[in-house]
Amino acid sequence: MKAIRSMVLVSSDPKSIENGANDVYQALQHELTSFGLDNEVSLTMVGDVGRHDASPLVIVYPEAVIYGPVKKEDVHFLVEEHLYKGRVAVSLQAPVRELSGRIAWLSARKGTLPAEQRIVLERAGEIDPDSIDDYIIRDGYQAFATALTAMTPDQIFDTLEKSGLRGRGGAGFPTGTKWRFVYKAKGEKKYVICNADESEPGTFKDRLILEGDPHSIIEALAIAAYAVGANEGYLYIRGEYVLAQERIRKAILQAKGMGFLGRNIFGTDFNLELHVHAGAGAYICGEETALIESIEGKRGEPRARPPYPTTHGLWGKPTLVNNVETLANVAPILRNGADWYRGFGPKSSPGTKVYTILGNVNVTGLIEVPMGITLREVIAIYGKGMKNGKTFKLAQTGGSSGSIVPATLQDTPMDFDSFSKAGVALGSGALLICDDDTCVVDLARVLLNFFRKESCGKCNPCRIGTQRVYEILTNISEGTGSLNDLTDLMNLSDNLYQLSNCGLGQTAGAPIRDIVFHYRAEVEAHIRLKVCPTGVCSMSGKRI
Repeated sequence: MKAIRSMVLVSSDPKSIENGANDVYQALQHELTSFGLDNEVSLTMVGDVGRHDASPLVIVYPEAVIYGPVKKEDVHFLVEEHLYKGRVAVSLQAPVRELSGRIAWLSARKGTLPAEQRIVLERAGEIDPDSIDDYIIRDGYQAFATALTAMTPDQIFDTLEKSGLRGRGGAGFPTGTKWRFVYKAKGEKKYVICNADESEPGTFKDRLILEGDPHSIIEALAIAAYAVGANEGYLYIRGEYVLAQERIRKAILQAKGMGFLGRNIFGTDFNLELHVHAGAGAYICGEETALIESIEGKRGEPRARPPYPTTHGLWGKPTLVNNVETLANVAPILRNGADWYRGFGPKSSPGTKVYTILGNVNVTGLIEVPMGITLREVIAIYGKGMKNGKTFKLAQTGGSSGSIVPATLQDTPMDFDSFSKAGVALGSGALLICDDDTCVVDLARVLLNFFRKESCGKCNPCRIGTQRVYEILTNISEGTGSLNDLTDLMNLSDNLYQLSNCGLGQTAGAPIRDIVFHYRAEVEAHIRLKVCPTGVCSMSGKRI
């Protein structure tokens, strides 16, 4: 399958539909096939784009050329002139006006499709992960040497803060600020921890980093330890990631043999020992305080916060906890500078993001792209379109704890601030792409089944709330729900967020909030009509 070189968007607001947008769309499908362009040009409908003076509009990206009003009989000329011959069909162009709707990002990125940019994964697949020599040849440990011999901790924090690096585990907290907190915390003994307990369903990006470039995480932890004043650290790796554990252990031994770990590193008075701790299979241990409890040999349950790990972490000492992807950005930033890093992605969320793409797309897998890419671009360019020509309905971001993002938000830039303003969360980086055969009630029920089973049970709101939500969703899916259930679901969602002790309970209500807000009519059809519009719920009383 050829790479997608262009995206064609057809406006589908009510005015555009009234003026023949569906006929234009069908004509475009026919002409693209006739010219042999259907495998390299993505065609999709787009909602209200903020202008109705020339509808229906046809927008060709990456050139950001806007045509309109376009009629069915104009399509052959448009495809031949612009998409086949590569020149603007001037006679069909819409009057010049800025887009003010959901796809204003087209103008901002005019002229380029968002190419995959490798910072975190720059060596993965390019080097032998079992060879420290291969890592060193590709600038390995250069940033650590520079930091330890030529930079003060404050200079390291300043560089990270200026780069705009934010935590890639989902919260998006500024990394340099977090490091500075630990540095300033009182205590002679401090720790650094790499959170590699990647337990979100559908997420495997950290595994690829650990298995493909293990020394990048060792180097980042060493830089972090020097900066915050720690001399001991842990890599808490998901128990099922056996190969990742083996490669990290080997990398630690190799680093010790080269003098990058141990005592008097690079002839200084800095000492550092790193340990690998295998996770015990509990999803809750991805939460940093539960992870710390697990390392201490206790049952993996979240601690009450405050105090936070930055001041009272492992064995009560100041502790820095970062996830794998966050750490993998550190050495490249120190090698190349903050300004270089800010050259990727939007100003508010610089850098790249690693995503796993799963679900109803033609190509699944792993990508690293600039922050600010849109779901529409991910699906068209990297997923090679929806499977079987189906229509995109929703995406779930960040595994079970992420948001359900409807098709109306597929042109929202995927960065921390843009998603937050839209009322959804970016999450850790798993993208589950769902077509219009997906039942939102069934999806939410599966997610709540996961949460209720993974809850540690420490706090009542989570232990009881997730079970109660699951029961209500089961009733709705079986046709025995009532409209009062919608009020109960929203109250339970709010209580889970407000009263739960940790992120598991706090995010468990997110899918409930999202489906009621974005897909209320579909949920009400299950209740009022006793019918699943997508035909997924059998209404037969079967339970998970």
